[in-house]
Amino acid sequence: MKCIVGLGNPGLKYKHTRHNIGFDVIDYLAKQNGWKLKKGKFEAHYAVENWQGEKVLILKPQTFMNLSGQSVRQAMDFYDIEPENLLVVYDDLDLPTGKIRLRHTGGHGGHNGIRNIIEHLGVKEFNRVRFGIGRPETNIDIVHYVLSKFSKKEKEIINPSIMKTYDACEAWMETPFAEVMNKFN
Repeated sequence: MKCIVGLGNPGLKYKHTRHNIGFDVIDYLAKQNGWKLKKGKFEAHYAVENWQGEKVLILKPQTFMNLSGQSVRQAMDFYDIEPENLLVVYDDLDLPTGKIRLRHTGGHGGHNGIRNIIEHLGVKEFNRVRFGIGRPETNIDIVHYVLSKFSKKEKEIINPSIMKTYDACEAWMETPFAEVMNKFN
C-alpha cells in the first residue's frame, strides 16, 4: 500500500494559501478520481482507494502544519506502511513559484511540517514533492507570505504545476521513485 500526503493547515482561513498547496494537490487527485475524503481517523481527512490495481491512502493531516507527523505516523502504523511507500507534497520557499522538485531523502529545509514528520518517523528517507511557492518580492513577513493566497498571475503558473504533480503521483503508482524523479525533475 502507498500513501500520498499533502501538507497544509485545516480551516477555511487557510484554504488555497501558499502553505496549503499540498492540500490543493490532494484535492485535485481526489477530484480527478472521484474519491471522497472522510474524516475521523488519524486526525486527518483521508481516503483509501485503488489506483490502477494498487491500494493507496491519500491524507490531509488536520493537526496544523507543525504537527503533521503525528497524523502521518498514525495512518502509517494503522496500515503498516513503510517509509519508502510514502510520498509527501509540500510547499517550498526556495523554489520558484510553480516549480516542482522530487527528492527521496533530505533534511527538513526549515519546513516545520517535514521536520515533524522526520521526528515521528525517525527517518529522513521518504519520497517528497517540493512545490515551489517562491520568496516574497517585498519585505513581507515570511509567515504572512506563506499564509497568503496566490495572485491571479501566480495561479496561471500554479494550476499546471498541480496537474504535473498529479501526473508524478500517478507515475509513482506504477514506477520506481528514482525513475519518476528522472522524468519530472
